[in-house]
Amino acid sequence: MHSTKHSSEQHSLDQAIQEQLKPNQPRQLKEIPNDETLVYQIEQNLYINLTDRCTLACQFCPKHNGCTEVKGYDLAIEVRPPAQQIIDLIGDPNNYDSVVFCGYGEPTLRLKPMLEIAHWVKKNGGKTRLNTDGLGNLVNKRNILPELSECIDALSISLNAQNEAVYIRHCQPVLKGSYEAMLEFVALAAEHISDVSASAINGLEGVDIDACRELAEARGVKFKQRELDVVG
Repeated sequence: MHSTKHSSEQHSLDQAIQEQLKPNQPRQLKEIPNDETLVYQIEQNLYINLTDRCTLACQFCPKHNGCTEVKGYDLAIEVRPPAQQIIDLIGDPNNYDSVVFCGYGEPTLRLKPMLEIAHWVKKNGGKTRLNTDGLGNLVNKRNILPELSECIDALSISLNAQNEAVYIRHCQPVLKGSYEAMLEFVALAAEHISDVSASAINGLEGVDIDACRELAEARGVKFKQRELDVVG
């Protein structure tokens, strides 16, 4: 009976994740996205747009406020591009300071293709960075950091708040325990990847930047202050 109950609870959790990890409807979805929707350049970095799904519904994120554009690129997608399609679009990764997994959704929700692309970039002499909400372990139900450490050079984690109440207010997580899971991810990340930073947004109501910096530094990572309404 215990096994059946556990299986039922796990199924319910998986179903809840699939039902909840959806984007707000963008203004216009593209059945076949153009190249610049999937791979786009900002300054000397190349950004990879793997998914439109998120584990959070951050109220400060442009896509939850009716905007699908970043630096002139329309990132709205309804497809899940395969790894090889992205690899073909990257070209020579040495042309960029870093290949960055970021885009319109949370990259670790498509962990397998993300890792495949990142390994290819490293094999071909490029550098990689992952911008993440830090919930990859919670969603994937295992510690993914050893896998990330094999192909990710730098990790940027959205800490976003100095306590759970402020985090829930602004980020509206789907899964229970997201804030603690994110903090644990930050601490574990420093054990696996040498270049790790955690960020919070200055100007967001109720966010204490100094307290956020203390949380990050106490877990052995750098702190990055971002500014409200500055994207990309």
